[in-house]
Amino acid sequence: MSTQVLIVEDDNRIRTVLRLALEDEGYQVAEAADTPSALEHARSTMPDLMMVDLMLGEIDGYTCIREVRRLSDIPIVVVSARTDTHDIVAGLEAGADDYVTKPFQVKEITARLRALRRRLRSSTDASEPDIVLDSDPGRSLVLSTSRGAVVLDHQDVPLTVTEYRLLVELAQPPGRVLSRTALLKAVWEHGFYGDERIVDVHIRRLRTKVERDPGRPQLVTTVRGMGYRLDPR
Repeated sequence: MSTQVLIVEDDNRIRTVLRLALEDEGYQVAEAADTPSALEHARSTMPDLMMVDLMLGEIDGYTCIREVRRLSDIPIVVVSARTDTHDIVAGLEAGADDYVTKPFQVKEITARLRALRRRLRSSTDASEPDIVLDSDPGRSLVLSTSRGAVVLDHQDVPLTVTEYRLLVELAQPPGRVLSRTALLKAVWEHGFYGDERIVDVHIRRLRTKVERDPGRPQLVTTVRGMGYRLDPR
């Protein structure tokens, strides 16, 4: 079955260029010119991947991403003319997995989507035994690679594909310090053509979901000047 991609872009020309390029790659493509149309499509037929512009009229792309995140953990790529670090971070914090700035090369877009598809498939591969991340009489947190999930007190934690892959990389094995560059290479594969703080944003989002106190992280810890380390409790 073809991978379904929803392009959310208010510029007809850019939508057409993206649609033709993705169809040539074998994707099944749907289009939306604004946030309400995108959310209507997502609620009726959730795509496998989304590409979202940030400037979409009255209801911007940040809102679109946040609303989709309430429904699904599908991979989302921002494609935007906004290049300021603040805008990039805001798009990622809204829930996007990756960020591409305009003008862009079509080959770059298709490379990003292929990497996301591989990340999505690998998130369900059973490769390592389950890892107990946190355990005491009142809390149980387990990384279950056999299910491609993190389980907190017998309930799946709603991680995005990127958050899950970050946790898996940090857990192979726990205790290693991984730099931002190493995490970019392992998780994003193609790297990120911009600010390495993309890793910091995803780590912050991950901490809000797995830490006892995200403001004082003890599971995914920062090693100053070096990177990040997973310290199971």
